[in-house]
Parts: sequence; C-alpha cells; structure tokens
Amino acid sequence: MRVIAGSAKKRLLRVPPGWKGRPTADRVKESVFNILGDLVIDSYFLDLFAGAGGIGIEALSRGARRAVFVEKDPRAAGAIVRNLRDSGLEAGSRVMVRDVYRALEELAEINKVNSEAFDLVFLDPPYGMGYEAPVISRVLDLELLAPGGIIIAESGKREVLPSEIKGFQLARQQRYGDTLISFYRQGCRNGLNNPGEDGSLANSSLSGQLRPGDVRSPGHNRKGGQSV
Repeated sequence: MRVIAGSAKKRLLRVPPGWKGRPTADRVKESVFNILGDLVIDSYFLDLFAGAGGIGIEALSRGARRAVFVEKDPRAAGAIVRNLRDSGLEAGSRVMVRDVYRALEELAEINKVNSEAFDLVFLDPPYGMGYEAPVISRVLDLELLAPGGIIIAESGKREVLPSEIKGFQLARQQRYGDTLISFYRQGCRNGLNNPGEDGSLANSSLSGQLRPGDVRSPGHNRKGGQSV
C-alpha cells in the first residue's frame, strides 16, 4: 500500500503485523481520486472505517486541508498515526479510535460549535454487513456534509446500494474486480456514470455545477476555531 500522488507520492504505508483488514487497493484509490479531481484541494475529508489510513492520507497528500480518520481497531489506528508521521502529513489530521456511530455523534457536536462540516466523506466498512446506507443516513441526519459535498462508499460488488438516500442521489458507480465504488451527491438527477471530459466529477454535470474554478474556499460556512 502506497501514496499514489501529491506531496507524499510513492510513500509506502504500514499495516499492523497480522492485521486482517482489507485496505483499498491502490488502483481503486487512484481511480477514486481521479474522479474527484480538484474537489479534493482544500477540502475537509472524513475517512470512516479508515483501516491503516490509506484513503485519508491520499487526500491530504493531494491537497486536502484537513482529514479526520475514524477507526475502532487500536492497532490499525496506531498505524494511521505512524503513516501520517512518516508521510509528513500530521498537520491538519485527527485520528479517532472510536466506533463509527459514536465518532459521528462527537463530530456533530464539534460541527455545531465550529461549523466544520466535511466536503468529502469516504466509508469502507466490512463487505456484506450492510453498513453503507445506515452510515450514510447518519452522516446526513447529523448534518456533517457541507453544501455540495460528496459521499463515497466502497462495498462488495454484489451489494446493492439504494439509488437515493435522504435526497442524495447515486451519481456514479464504478466496479473494480470485487469492489464497487458509489458516489452520492444531492441534486444529481441526470443519470449515472456521466463524468466530465477529464473523467472527474469536478467538471461533470453530476457535480452540482461545482467546477475547479469555483471550488469552495476552506472557510466556506465555517468559523475559525479549534481543529477537529
């Protein structure tokens, strides 16, 4: 497992010895970030079921302003901390050793004070357990997604995710071997798999008219305050 692009490009990432987790494959990770394009830059990024942190670290390497990692396994969370340190990406990061639902409640309380909702939320729960839709619903109920934000869910290829969750449409799906990646965004009613000319959602009609030239600034609807 390695960082694909950005300031920490080619940095190898550690996983705990004997860990039975399933990190997102490098080719899947690369494709996800190519699809997101410039939307990652200056974003607030939430990595749920973070494992060893490969997705959130990739976001920071590619210019995300802040990333929060949620992982309940202490060994995997320790690997995230080491990987952040080794990659030089500790600034602007937080690792929460929590159950995902508990962490979301805590982040919602912080958001009420500092208006620090997330532009991009990625979740990679264990395959076949049905966590995807309930976790997405909870993120939306707690108003943790910033206006125009995107939720990306990784799941097994046989899992069927709903076409809409609380007003957020399934804007795009990509299959990579046994892995299915689903992108949810509000107001995307033009169908699936319709990227912009460069393949990214940043230039797509499915991106809610948000293009690289008008990406929100890091302070959009946010107050100054403590780091999450």
